[in-house]
Amino acid sequence: MREPESATRTAFQRDRDRILHSTAFRRLTHKTQVFVSHEGDHFRTRLTHTLEVAQIARSIARAIGLDEDLTEAVALAHDLGHTPFGHEGEDVLDRCLAGHGGFDHNAQSLRIVTRLERRYAAFDGLNLSWEAIEGIAKHNGPLVGPDGRPCGRRYARRPLPPILANPPAAAPVPPEGYASAEAQVAAIADDIAYDAHDIDDGTRAGLVPVAALADVPLVGDLYAGVRRRHPGLDDGRLVAEVVREVVGALVDDVLAESRRRIAEEAPRSADEVRALARPLIAFGAVGEAHDSAIKAFLFKSLYRHPKVMAIRNEAGRVVTDLYRAFTADPTAMPAAWCADLADADDGTVARRAADYIAGMTDRFALSEHRRLFDDTPDLR
Repeated sequence: MREPESATRTAFQRDRDRILHSTAFRRLTHKTQVFVSHEGDHFRTRLTHTLEVAQIARSIARAIGLDEDLTEAVALAHDLGHTPFGHEGEDVLDRCLAGHGGFDHNAQSLRIVTRLERRYAAFDGLNLSWEAIEGIAKHNGPLVGPDGRPCGRRYARRPLPPILANPPAAAPVPPEGYASAEAQVAAIADDIAYDAHDIDDGTRAGLVPVAALADVPLVGDLYAGVRRRHPGLDDGRLVAEVVREVVGALVDDVLAESRRRIAEEAPRSADEVRALARPLIAFGAVGEAHDSAIKAFLFKSLYRHPKVMAIRNEAGRVVTDLYRAFTADPTAMPAAWCADLADADDGTVARRAADYIAGMTDRFALSEHRRLFDDTPDLR
């Protein structure tokens, strides 16, 4: 809905501030990134990941001359819809809701900013600008291809989530075409942040041997350079130096390729950016190969490490148990969540249970499980 303009902030600055002050944003501090939140104070949480994404995104936006506030707003909101226990919680809820449109954290972020946050007297959600909502929905690229079918790494093998297929009237985001250049920056900053901080956390946890970095493209060259310049450096500082240089190298690659594309495409407006046949913000061929190689290394060495998988499996059981309990008896949820469900159909109950669970922090999910069950895992 239309609101009076702020006397002190642009619309995008207000978007950013509303996201920062939202309940969903605060909850990110106790949501898993890779390691569950109580494993150690120095591992990334979903919140610290989000802040790192925002910092990288602002740096890229500033260097290219984009709107930093819109870029930051999209970056800060991009993971609001994540469940407790990281991607495991999302995967479990997606399976549980297979007959009711599935679950997708990107779509859940949109539900939060348009419906689920209830902090304002005049509207549900955060009443963000259309550009911010578009960025949240489409920062990873078009939702459908020229043939009208869902596309991209997230939706190519599944129907679009309901809120993306039928966006709310207040946020009519078309599924085709790219989002703004600012949203594209937020997406690529997410990739860079993952590459860097998961190397840091994986080695800190002792699950990724520091010496193994020597064999990873880009990382290995930077690793060798740091060791050459600083012989005898302890592993903690060594990895920190390498991670810092990984971020710098990938950002430099994005800047070079994006400037090249801007010069070639010469878009004169944001709408022309949206209508391009390719993203305007991207890795070059070398940077894309390095990004893929780092992700493949982390997938094998960290994300599928037996210790991480064991905790994921137990966390998945927690989410499954909660979903089954709340859909079997909606009154097991707080009154505000179940008051209007007496005559609701199964799909409505399922989505409400998913909304409730997705908003939980790791520790609250465990607390709710202990309230309802006698076999809550320790997750350590």
